[in-house]
Amino acid sequence: MHVLIIDDDLGIRETLGVALKTLGHSVGMVVNRAAAEKKLRSESFEVAFLDLRLGAENGLDLLPDLLRLSPRLAVIVITAYSSVETAVLAIQRGAFDYLAKPFKPTQIAQILERVAKTRQLEVRISDLEGQLIKPGGDTEIEITSDPVMRQLLDVAAKSALSNASILISGESGTGKSVLARQIHRWSARVREPFVTVSCPSLSRELLESELFGHVKGAFTGAIASTWGKAAAADRGTLFLDEIGELPLEVQPKLLRLLQEREYERVGESKIHMADVRIIAATNRDLKKAVATGTFREDLLYRLDVMSLRMPALRERPGDILRLAENLLRQIVRQSGKNATGFSEPARQVLQRYSWPGNIRELRNVIERATILAADEQVDVMHLPASISENLGNTPFLGGEYSVEEVEAEHIRRVLARKQSLQEAADVLKMDRKTLLRKRKELNL
Repeated sequence: MHVLIIDDDLGIRETLGVALKTLGHSVGMVVNRAAAEKKLRSESFEVAFLDLRLGAENGLDLLPDLLRLSPRLAVIVITAYSSVETAVLAIQRGAFDYLAKPFKPTQIAQILERVAKTRQLEVRISDLEGQLIKPGGDTEIEITSDPVMRQLLDVAAKSALSNASILISGESGTGKSVLARQIHRWSARVREPFVTVSCPSLSRELLESELFGHVKGAFTGAIASTWGKAAAADRGTLFLDEIGELPLEVQPKLLRLLQEREYERVGESKIHMADVRIIAATNRDLKKAVATGTFREDLLYRLDVMSLRMPALRERPGDILRLAENLLRQIVRQSGKNATGFSEPARQVLQRYSWPGNIRELRNVIERATILAADEQVDVMHLPASISENLGNTPFLGGEYSVEEVEAEHIRRVLARKQSLQEAADVLKMDRKTLLRKRKELNL
């Protein structure tokens, strides 16, 4: 961190400065109020050690002015004339802590560790508050009987034990962020922060500041210095949601964080270190993005050490009703409604629908149905007409249909969601000529 020492004693300034530099921090030194205020107007500091007696001046009188100039400055009051009264008064006026002279380097290290932890907690609280105001919540990732999903979770659990970067791909709404959080829970970093950055949500300038922080005056509106999500995630996991939307200008800086574990805040040349494990998620084909020049190839290689693909909900039909029932229990618990299950017709509609919006769409449908259901059972009438209309006699897995009918419906759906015949053939694991023949035979 960048630390300011405010003390009129040359010996204390030099001794404290050496101790701070030995701990890896950069140091600025001043002797009085005027010099301290000038320094804070021209530079950004995270911590200040403030002597209680600055010649004829009282350090406690200076404390509110320091915090006015730099609201997030952690001020540690130091004095040889310690007492309970002055300690209480210092804290009341906004000091972070109080340190009696003479003090040892270990005491300085402990206080600065608390400052760093407090900053991390502030960002974590902000991140958690953001999660609380989001609709819905985490779906139980392990509610599955699907063999592909079980294999994915097995690989994810093994990947969690390493510090390797992980790239999770999949359509929107499949639960990529839920899987990322579960990987963090399985990892050795579980007691450290899990910090999320949503790449599409901010402009390039604000996204860079969100990731790496900025110093006061770095851009219009930067009225105070801030630490970014990289600092908040130190020792923990940094989850980059929809990494495919990361602007090209920011990509080299993320690559540097991945390779060197170092970064610079916006508007500052000082190098900071962060021990973070990166998990990224995308609904885009990043190899195509590399080919079109919108994503760096070297960054893709660094992110894609372990590759996990979240299947779409329609690809795991055996899990649809399990997930629906679990979501119903969650929503009932939160809303106080009486619904306890689904009628058989409702279960069939849920099972047969293709769920283009995946688990996110399923949650929204169940939440709506729970609100509308007056009794203990959710029925077809409580489901949106858009998912129950036009299903007719469309075959679904587990229904009273022949293999040929199910195959025809599966091919029809794959063709509908793929842009080319070759892409559909790749999904269906058949060559293009065979697919053309099938289309003709089935009148698709």
